[in-house]
Amino acid sequence: MSEEIESKRVRGMGSKSVYDTLRNEILALTLPPGQLLDETTLAERFDMSRSPIREALIRLAGEELVITLSNRSTIVAPIEVASFPKYVEALDVAQRMNTRLAAALRTEADLKIIAKRQKEFETAVKTGQHLRMSEANKQFHMAVAYAGKNAYLASFYERLLNQGQRMLHLHFEYLERTGDGYLLTDEHELMLEAIRLKNVDLADELAHAHTRQFQDNFIAFLRENYTTDVSFGPLAAAE
Repeated sequence: MSEEIESKRVRGMGSKSVYDTLRNEILALTLPPGQLLDETTLAERFDMSRSPIREALIRLAGEELVITLSNRSTIVAPIEVASFPKYVEALDVAQRMNTRLAAALRTEADLKIIAKRQKEFETAVKTGQHLRMSEANKQFHMAVAYAGKNAYLASFYERLLNQGQRMLHLHFEYLERTGDGYLLTDEHELMLEAIRLKNVDLADELAHAHTRQFQDNFIAFLRENYTTDVSFGPLAAAE
């Protein structure tokens, strides 16, 4: 292996390590929204040159987890509370459509994968580790989306799930504090059963209720912790 190829391989491994670490810290809110990510400071922290740091930040920017400002500095992307109603509206549409399609088109193989992802989510919930829970939650919903056989809708759904992972972290925290954590696994189990039965209307209804629970609990968390003047309209009822 030439020195040039070896150098690229080592740099790539370094960039992935930085990316994985920063991504986990951003999703877990260890790095809070708005936190400055200085390349020099990060290079010192990870004991490497600025090139792999820059590559990791570019990758995180592609996932909209960090943003580059006009002065070329990079910060952790803010959680835009004002745009939450539009976000959750889009999530509701994507969640309902993908779950409806899964109920209509799933195969036995798809069903086994969804059931496996549900068991993995149940295991993650028992650990109480929010990052592990949010990743397992995403994998469950993406297994549902893949069963719907529409790559465009699945891709759109995945982007929304990625954008919502930090909010989901707060959602989990609220559920644990209020003692309603059982809803996390129960609602997934009900969605799985509707898909198993190929009950499209029930799958739609449950997907909508699942989004509405996330919306209500996230807003309750905000009211409890940050402001008393959070007022968002309800999601349209499932048809």
